[in-house]
Amino acid sequence: MKTYYKANKIFTENRVIENGFMVVEGSKIVEFLNEYDGEFIDFGDKYIAPGLVDTHVHGYKNVDVTDAVEGALNVMSEGVLQMGVTSFLPTTLTSSVEQLNKALEVIGKEYKDVKGAKVKGIFMEGPYFTEEFKGAQNPAYMSDPSIDQLKKWQEISNNLIKKIAVAPERKGVAEFTREARKMGVYVALGHSNATYDDAMKAIDAGANIFVHLYNGMRGLHHREPGMVGAALQSDAYAELICDGHHVNPKSVDVAVKAKGHDKIALITDCMRAGGMPDGNYKLGEFPVTVKDGTARLDSGSLAGSILDLIDGVKNVYNWDIATLKEAIDMGSKYPARSVGLDNECGILQIGRDADFIVLDKNFVLLKTFINGELKYQK
Repeated sequence: MKTYYKANKIFTENRVIENGFMVVEGSKIVEFLNEYDGEFIDFGDKYIAPGLVDTHVHGYKNVDVTDAVEGALNVMSEGVLQMGVTSFLPTTLTSSVEQLNKALEVIGKEYKDVKGAKVKGIFMEGPYFTEEFKGAQNPAYMSDPSIDQLKKWQEISNNLIKKIAVAPERKGVAEFTREARKMGVYVALGHSNATYDDAMKAIDAGANIFVHLYNGMRGLHHREPGMVGAALQSDAYAELICDGHHVNPKSVDVAVKAKGHDKIALITDCMRAGGMPDGNYKLGEFPVTVKDGTARLDSGSLAGSILDLIDGVKNVYNWDIATLKEAIDMGSKYPARSVGLDNECGILQIGRDADFIVLDKNFVLLKTFINGELKYQK
């Protein structure tokens, strides 16, 4: 049976349909129409957009995937629906090999059974970082990259690892990157004091993403462009946390002007306090205080975020950095593309899963659909 949805704007892959219809049959999008005179569900002046894709998210609703607690992945999967996310990469932190083994094993066992947003792989944020820009990553567990270890983790995780982050100045990064890419794993660069040359060598070896641009990396200096310079100058993707706390909006604008909207992947880097009240939480082994829209370590350093991805999309639009279509794509199509998932999610297209959201003109999320089924309603 076909269901016809009408909206003021429908954001498809390549165009915006005004006052048109999206047709869903079963779990799939089957048609877009400008006119239809039968029965339909009318969203009035609201918008239909692709479900958002969060490629860097540690936790939500007081769970964290690195804890390796059974059932937590589903709590997170259902929780992120309320921020418009329909596909995500649960993201581990730097931790001991034993703890990461447990976390990867639990995700690998449970990912097919989640009832909310779809698990499209795993992002391992670490442990191959350096201490100078450690952020909330524990330096006790940092090391040089090991392709043998990655192969073991890939086996433990049910072949789910989609992306892993490294510091380019670590020993053996170029060879590790080449081998990881052969395995189908994307390599990101972050938590690093690397020079521009170090970073570009990693890019040349196949790395294609900078982890939360500007945060946790050597900045741009006119005599040493550093990690930020390499990110702005290269063709790699750049993650950005657009909560207004991690990065000044003008710096976001600089990145977008340098790279283009299609090389920006909006992320949350959300930790367990996402979707929760202010208070005291933990990120990995570190205590974190959540207050005034930020999550901070005792030192005052930012410790992940409590950002909802739909708010990051809203912010880049309100900051006059992107059009409506560009802002939505920065939270859906481009993050998916950055890890080779744009053939599965992040786009409204005929034949694709009907994973979509309904929002108003102020970016208030009203509904989230997975496979054509209403899963969240405000």
